[in-house]
Amino acid sequence: MKEASRELIMGMLMGVLISLMLALVAFICIKCRCRYLLLLEDNPRRASTIPIRTNGVDAVILSDSTVGQESPVVPHANCTSVWLDGTCKKNPASLLPGIPKYTYRDLQKATCEFTSVIGQGAFGPVFKATVSTGETVAVKVLDTNSKQGEQEFQTEVLLLGRLHHRNLVNLLGYCADKGQLMLVYMYMTNGSLASHLYCEEHDPLNWTLRVDIALDVARGLEYLHYGAVPPVVHRDIKPSNVLLDQSMRARVADFGLSREAIVNHQKSNVKGTFGYLDPEYISSKIFTKKSDVYSFGVLLLEMIAGRSPQQGLMDYVELAAMDVEGTAGWDEIVDPRLSGAYNAEELHNIGAVAHKCINPDSGPRPSMSFVVQALSQVVKARDGTRHREKTLLPVATAGEEAN
Repeated sequence: MKEASRELIMGMLMGVLISLMLALVAFICIKCRCRYLLLLEDNPRRASTIPIRTNGVDAVILSDSTVGQESPVVPHANCTSVWLDGTCKKNPASLLPGIPKYTYRDLQKATCEFTSVIGQGAFGPVFKATVSTGETVAVKVLDTNSKQGEQEFQTEVLLLGRLHHRNLVNLLGYCADKGQLMLVYMYMTNGSLASHLYCEEHDPLNWTLRVDIALDVARGLEYLHYGAVPPVVHRDIKPSNVLLDQSMRARVADFGLSREAIVNHQKSNVKGTFGYLDPEYISSKIFTKKSDVYSFGVLLLEMIAGRSPQQGLMDYVELAAMDVEGTAGWDEIVDPRLSGAYNAEELHNIGAVAHKCINPDSGPRPSMSFVVQALSQVVKARDGTRHREKTLLPVATAGEEAN
């Protein structure tokens, strides 16, 4: 009898012990699951560093149907609902209360029923609009059927909402209404740099303007790399993403691919435009600030030669770079539309900077701060020469009159 009682008690104790162990395992699993869900839902950095797309009127597009495992992306939730239904506790719009929000009707009226198309991209059409304040703006209507469009919308709003510089295109507002996602930008009167380099309807850019535009773009990138907190890598620098205002001052645009520069570099899917992609980024799948430096170097050479990477630009550059002295090669590839109207010393100095930027190894490439300093010196030397010429001109004229 005592033996049977002892066995019963032991069985009960074993049962209680097993139950406690199962309860502990279940508790740990539930705790981990809740932590995982909170990280997915509440980490704002994920929403602000989304890899988006590649596109451009003058570029071959890289397809990207997958996302690398280390790429910080929003999970497979409906991104549109975050903006449209207002049910998400962490609605990104609430993080940027200073950005004006427009209704669909506001922009419908401003664009004359969406008839004033001025451009078209992979994201959708761009319209010229006049808002209620009388200001002329550009409205980019994103394709809500595209997951990339929804992600781009969030990326651009979250990034441009905190980035402010005279050489970046300003975001003036957004619309998330009636199932539509739209971005409102400042209107850039003279369109893209690409249109001025390649469209016959525009007169060729003179040499002085090309240098000034290059310096504007360099300053915009320098701000992204060293002025923004945290720093930002643009990842899609090319002529179609450089816009010109009425004074032909340049601003960097299209931040759909942009990502925050992180200290612990992780691999991610290669995104960007063929011809402008850093070869080290392609091989390592790790992007850095030096990836933008490479793209800028290609852009700078493109402005010198008036020829895109798809038109064999880099082959011409290699031929020019074969000149050991670096004093004659760049003249061989200069844009024929300039008809020889350029400063040879400036050309060689800028060509040398561009060639450093496109070094296949990212280590020796200069920083954007170095590039800004080098281009600024070119402009200062030019302005100094003009000043001396203006100072000497009256003296020369007086001497002629005396004779």
